[in-house]
Amino acid sequence: MDKSVDTAIIVVYLGAMLGFGFWGKTRTRDSADFLVAGRRLGPVLYTGTMAAVVLGGASTVGGVGLGYRYGISGMWLVVAIAVGLLSLSLAFAGRIQRLRVFTVAQMLNLRYGTDFTSWSGFVMAAYTLMLAVTSTIAYATIFTVLFDIGRTASVILGGVIVMLYSAIGGMWSITLTDMVQFVLKTIGVFALLLPFTWHRAGGLDGIRARAAQSFFDPSAIGAQTIVTYFVVYSFGMLIGQDIWQRVCTARSPGVAKWGGTAAAIYCLCYGVAGALIGMAASTFLPHVTAQDDVYAIIAHTILPTGISGLVLAAAIAAMMSTASGALIATATVARADIAPLLGLGRSATTDPAETAGQDVEGDRRYVLALGALIIVIAALLDDVVSALTVSYAILVGGLLVPILGAFLWKRATGMGALCAMIAGTAVTLGTMCVFGLAANEPIYCGLAASAAAYVIGSLSTKPTPPDVLQTWSDRLTPPTSQSEPIVN
Repeated sequence: MDKSVDTAIIVVYLGAMLGFGFWGKTRTRDSADFLVAGRRLGPVLYTGTMAAVVLGGASTVGGVGLGYRYGISGMWLVVAIAVGLLSLSLAFAGRIQRLRVFTVAQMLNLRYGTDFTSWSGFVMAAYTLMLAVTSTIAYATIFTVLFDIGRTASVILGGVIVMLYSAIGGMWSITLTDMVQFVLKTIGVFALLLPFTWHRAGGLDGIRARAAQSFFDPSAIGAQTIVTYFVVYSFGMLIGQDIWQRVCTARSPGVAKWGGTAAAIYCLCYGVAGALIGMAASTFLPHVTAQDDVYAIIAHTILPTGISGLVLAAAIAAMMSTASGALIATATVARADIAPLLGLGRSATTDPAETAGQDVEGDRRYVLALGALIIVIAALLDDVVSALTVSYAILVGGLLVPILGAFLWKRATGMGALCAMIAGTAVTLGTMCVFGLAANEPIYCGLAASAAAYVIGSLSTKPTPPDVLQTWSDRLTPPTSQSEPIVN
């Protein structure tokens, strides 16, 4: 098949991403604009960009691969993401939006009244950094095939584009590019891949005749795997900096709540569609050894030239949206939380009145520096799944309890939060040495240790000062009027 048309489509797509980066720059005046799009996104942009950032390569290429191997049961990974996003949106997103913070560590400092919790920034930065690296490696594999260039050149090409449009306009650029990526993913998966693969497979009757009966069993992937998906991805959605930072872009608590709910429903449909595509492909592509190659093989073998380019662009869009979201999250944590601890900058303020004057150039330099670091790591490593697994496990095991506890338990204290972070992280890492990196037990043990340390540490220390709790309560109290401009 002639790849020239498909290659041209990808080149146009990449050029458009840079163009949207410059468009986003025209909306960027201060740090609030650069880091959280001025907290002005309306329901349309918020819903689309939230769906784009949570649905990355694992959800798109990986989801189709799981459907190819397990049938309808391959949906559970993306379903777990959808459930986590739904829980975040309905239970916490409105309150997070009202806090007017930039990072998770700032929220912890605000609630507990202590700088101890700023050390959580190191864990969060490690998680978002590795998330960006894995996404960069993922889309580089597609560039290697499309452009007939080496792996390192592919990493540099894609990494530089993501780094540039993220640095040029910050979250405004990322919002605009993510909206384009959301549209591409919707067209690629729902309007192209799903109908083409089902037609080629002969519809439901054809699939029933040729696919294994287990492909119609929702539990075929295994109960333990399903539970793992919910523990890792659903909980990860609740506390990840990349997700929280998108919540902070909403122009009101209502947009954060209901826009996120709409995005979660979209994710649920996306997961089912990916599993159905993989299931159908298994009937006419029976000998694919690497399940993650199924998505690209479908595009090259059954789709007409041009349409296959759009489908591949959808996969790249999924990976780039995750990479850019993780990049700006890493830069935000590095500047707001880590730099002050290392004496490289002043402590970041959580006062909305003081953030407007913060310089954009400083934020931009952090994005460029960390974008370059991500490119270097992605070029040097072939597989960072283990590192990402460790980061995810520490994120959930060490930070879930003090973060959710901040909203749910008034008696919790800063010392309790610190104890929970230390105990959860130490136990998670320690049990990994016993059970292995991919085991479920480290997260369970880490959560149990974190919860116990949280309760004991809080009850054995003085309650959080009333003035701290009052400031926290004031932030969570809905304003009497809403005067911020709306951007749909």
